Amino acid sequence: MENCKEKGRVCVTGGTGFLASWLIMKLLQHGYSVNTTIRSHSPDNKKDVSFLTNLAGASERLKIFTADLDEPDNFKDAIEGCNGVFHLAHPMEFQTKESEETVTTRAVSGTLGILQTCLDSKTVKRVVYTSSMCTLMSNDKGIRVLDEESWTDVDYTRSLSHFGTTYSISKTLTEKAALEFGEKYGLDVVTVIPSWINGPFISPYCSAFFRASLSMIYGDEQHMYLENTPFVHTDDVASAHIYLFEHPHAKGRYICSAVEITIEKLSEFLAASSSRDGETKSKIISLSSKKLLDIGFQYKYGLEEMFDDAIECCKQMGFL
Repeated sequence: MENCKEKGRVCVTGGTGFLASWLIMKLLQHGYSVNTTIRSHSPDNKKDVSFLTNLAGASERLKIFTADLDEPDNFKDAIEGCNGVFHLAHPMEFQTKESEETVTTRAVSGTLGILQTCLDSKTVKRVVYTSSMCTLMSNDKGIRVLDEESWTDVDYTRSLSHFGTTYSISKTLTEKAALEFGEKYGLDVVTVIPSWINGPFISPYCSAFFRASLSMIYGDEQHMYLENTPFVHTDDVASAHIYLFEHPHAKGRYICSAVEITIEKLSEFLAASSSRDGETKSKIISLSSKKLLDIGFQYKYGLEEMFDDAIECCKQMGFL
């Protein structure tokens, strides 16, 4: 266990998610009390949250609330009395039948409602919003190295109609709206932009992003690959969230990506064959984590740990 000195109470939205649940575990280890939100469910279809309630320290310092992005006012109880909010909840259905406009409206209005609640609380000192590398990479500018100044071109992305287009657009517009809200109303909003997250997990749900990062193992060919595929370990991403929450001078966007590897090298690394006829490759070479490293953050895990830990968890969960 890391520093277990009591550090106050924070809120994590979307607590049953792949990354959010690991972040909750890390926050408890760091001595925080945690309020987390889960989506509403009927009495006949209750979610099993034992993987959260069984965490060390959870019985004393974890509270679970029900809230949906469709009704952002429902987050008020979970945010009340918190000095920080980690906002990870976002519509994740990649093959949803809902329109792009519907998904984006839910994500943006829900996030703005949460930020307004944070502002009204008078106790929240900083909001850390979890973004995605998809908010950086889709444009026709031919950029070879992406940094925090890079943004996905929504109109260009919409014209491509790739798998995950709705998610990419909704995530981009939500992050922009969050940063603009913070700037306009004086709320401290920091965003974390992870690359493909790989590594251990405690959530029993295998996310679409996680399946994509292990696509060679699963034999799943439907996802778009990059010429250089950037990865980051689950634990490093969670640590970056906490680091940016605690760092007094953190401001704006931060890319969180530890290593990059070509698809060919990754295939060799996994000792797996993969036929990628007709795959779409981005022209992007690299994601730059310079801004995050410049304020003192250090990655602890490399590619081998990411895949070893991920594969072991998948086996334990019955996904492999």
